[in-house]
Amino acid sequence: MEAMKVVRVGQIVPSSNITMETEIPALLKARELVAPERFTFHSSRMRMKHVTKEELARMDGDSDRCALELSDARVDVMGYACLVAIMSMGHGYHRVSAERLRNVTENNDAATPIITSAGALIDGIRALGAKRVAVVTPYMKPLTELVVDYIRHEGIEVGDYRALEISDNLAVAAHDPMNLPGIIASMRTDDVDAIVISACVQMPSLNAITMVEAQTRKPVISAAVATTWAMLTALDLPTRVPGGGTLLSGAY
Repeated sequence: MEAMKVVRVGQIVPSSNITMETEIPALLKARELVAPERFTFHSSRMRMKHVTKEELARMDGDSDRCALELSDARVDVMGYACLVAIMSMGHGYHRVSAERLRNVTENNDAATPIITSAGALIDGIRALGAKRVAVVTPYMKPLTELVVDYIRHEGIEVGDYRALEISDNLAVAAHDPMNLPGIIASMRTDDVDAIVISACVQMPSLNAITMVEAQTRKPVISAAVATTWAMLTALDLPTRVPGGGTLLSGAY
């Protein structure tokens, strides 16, 4: 009998983030209902409490250490689980970060595919064929504008967007995802191809994704959904995940 394949998923996580270690495991555990692979989850933390540009930059400096620690565990894929930390560092930084962290793992004789939630969101939008998106973030307006500008610089138009202006990262995690359908309903979405329901790996949204897809009749993705999709793609595994919305339907 063939042994069951066990995949080790590593995550580089802000110290105050509690959502990425719930939503990505929830998605991959849901996948276990329809696919043979099994997943284990391993994290290393970067210190961050408040979502400010200065604190994010300091936190990003810890990411090399985290990648080194996770590569000691010989994880099969590694995710950098802070979208705004990457996007606040300047245009295209997700490529710079991923290359640098991969070099860290290679130098530890444990070369590992690196997924950043920022790069995954961009790639996920492109995979859907979306040219124009609506975006919801929990960030303060200046950081939200950085995120919108980053997405636009990648050649994706951004229509309506909302900044919920929550600076404390634990308060972001406490935001009720069931508020999101109402927030989306108050936005203009008729002129977009897809909706980014949470451009943040800390703001929960998983329970609202299929609801908002039904509400808007548009593909709906989040940073967590996009990161899961990118991890499965990097692992060359099928991307069908129940409850993950259009991007995780298995068609992309």
